[in-house]
Amino acid sequence: MKANRAAWPIATMARLLGVSASGFYAWLERAPSKRACSDADLLARIRAIHAGSRGVYGMPRIHFELAEQGVHVGRKRVARLMRLAGLCGVSRRRWISTTRRQPNARPAPDLVQRHFSADEPNRLWVADATYGTPSQRSPPAWG
Repeated sequence: MKANRAAWPIATMARLLGVSASGFYAWLERAPSKRACSDADLLARIRAIHAGSRGVYGMPRIHFELAEQGVHVGRKRVARLMRLAGLCGVSRRRWISTTRRQPNARPAPDLVQRHFSADEPNRLWVADATYGTPSQRSPPAWG
């Protein structure tokens, strides 16, 4: 409602959303909650630790640093605040690199001509070796 005040009357938006207009105005003037103030203070600490690590530290290390500073806070709260602030750590994990076929290489022959059903058992064997990231993989042909 706050973002659309210029385009629509408050009374109309309140009626359509099923809230009271007086409740909206009370919300506008209300001070931030104790939890919101605590989150803002904690986020400032998290940003300082993250910047001090040159953007390397993720949630586990930041949680450890906060504990070292005497700030007792849950891991999930640190993760939530980091996610909302767009902060993330750097992972050292290497991606698996596989052999890639040359673009001009001759593809393997399709001996079954894409017909994967056999008339009797043990007559047709088909295999598929798919490499790449999980998002690039297609689901298996069987189902």
